[in-house]
Amino acid sequence: DLSGSITTPDVKLNLGGEFIKESTATAFLRQRGYGWLLEVEDDDPEDNKPLLEELDIDLKDIYYKIRCVLMPMPSLGFNRHVVRDNPDFWGPLAVVLFFSMISLYGQFKVVSWIITIWIFGSLTIFLLARVLGGEVAYGQVLGVIGYSLLPLIVIAPVLLVVGSFEVVSTLIKLFGVFWAAYSAASLLVGEEFKTKKPLLIYPIFLLYIYFLSLYTGV
Repeated sequence: DLSGSITTPDVKLNLGGEFIKESTATAFLRQRGYGWLLEVEDDDPEDNKPLLEELDIDLKDIYYKIRCVLMPMPSLGFNRHVVRDNPDFWGPLAVVLFFSMISLYGQFKVVSWIITIWIFGSLTIFLLARVLGGEVAYGQVLGVIGYSLLPLIVIAPVLLVVGSFEVVSTLIKLFGVFWAAYSAASLLVGEEFKTKKPLLIYPIFLLYIYFLSLYTGV
């Protein structure tokens, strides 16, 4: 007649000065070299970032840059050089996509064409600026050209209202193109160009005329 009892081994684990009793299974795994199965990784704070921060999207920064582009007058006190000196990708992309969506009255096939013109048109302006001696990066040109489409977006609903008045419509188109070109040129064409400024301002002006022609269907 056998009788008796099995007691749990009194195995203790030292964690930061506190002793915690381990179960038999835990002790068995540790003795056999499988203790790594019981390890729990600490949460990495880098994995818990908000989505906007993970994608490097700063909505306040984008809103400020939009105001800088729409109100390019120096007297308003905006630090407009932040559009060039601190370029981002998502803000200009959103502006270009929005302009694409309203172009040609809902014919979405033009979206890819406008994005292509934005990328390669900015590349042309960048190469020309570097040839003329400007110290500017492609990302800066891409951001400035993209943000400066905002004036054309602003005049778009006005053109829908006055479209039947040819003279008024033409004046509004010219105003929008000059507004966009001035906003972009004032950021990209610095003092380093000296007497060469017209050589860079002119293609910028032509680029926005082409963007407007994509919107109006010319």
